[in-house]
Amino acid sequence: MTDDSPTGNAPRTVARVLRDRSEQIAQRWADLPLFQAVFTVTRDEAVEACHSVLESLAQVAETGRVDDIEAPGFGTIRQQLAAMSASRSRSGLSVGQIDREVGALGAAPVEILEREAEDADGREVLLARLLWTELLSTFRVVVIETTLQENREIVDRQRQQLMEMGTPVIKLWDRLVAVPLIGMLDSARSQVVMENLLEAIVEHNANMAILDITGVPTVDSLVAQHLMKTVASARLMGADCVISGIRPAIAQTIVQLGLDLGPVTTRATLADALELALERQNTNVQGLPPRA
Repeated sequence: MTDDSPTGNAPRTVARVLRDRSEQIAQRWADLPLFQAVFTVTRDEAVEACHSVLESLAQVAETGRVDDIEAPGFGTIRQQLAAMSASRSRSGLSVGQIDREVGALGAAPVEILEREAEDADGREVLLARLLWTELLSTFRVVVIETTLQENREIVDRQRQQLMEMGTPVIKLWDRLVAVPLIGMLDSARSQVVMENLLEAIVEHNANMAILDITGVPTVDSLVAQHLMKTVASARLMGADCVISGIRPAIAQTIVQLGLDLGPVTTRATLADALELALERQNTNVQGLPPRA
């Protein structure tokens, strides 16, 4: 009985070869850069990873959905692919280079298909090769998609780390902390500032906090809004805030824009803010030079 579908018996043939010859194919794949460079502890680890990929590809082949990147079979190895892609990316490989490494996986199954189908109908062999080629192409798309997603997540984590590093909270005195802000203050960064400040208030049991904006190039209504939210959050945690670094240009901008900083205490310099904070805490610091 013949199969009159466009692909004939090709889906079953490809799935059978990937499973029955899994060990043979896995041994060859384990020596290719995609697996060899990632699984460096033992070769058996690389072979096991190859078996996992082969089984997933066989599942996709069986369904005939070889052109569907959302086929269930691909879902079972996406986490493994993400780890492999991240490893190759950290090694300095571009997406194109990773794609070429994936493409190199195509040779072994094709050779086995042709060798085992020497006595089979030529049309069936051709259909099986075409189906495997299409399956591999879809697999390459899945790997690229996974690589790009993993790269985006790495960039996002690095951006978050840079924002946290760029907004340190410094303990200046007992129960007194300061946040020196440098650069533009957007919504994402203001959230980091707020979180870091509130954590520091709890950690140091602070009742005073200084937000120094000397390094903030411009203050507009959005920046002022972020500052007010940070001050309000700190007050809810029991800490008063002083904003320092109000330069003449910033003072003029605030007036021209009609911005209302409300009851927020401001000072021209960090030194002024520190002096005010110590006065409010009734702290007498010996050795400080007199203010001019």
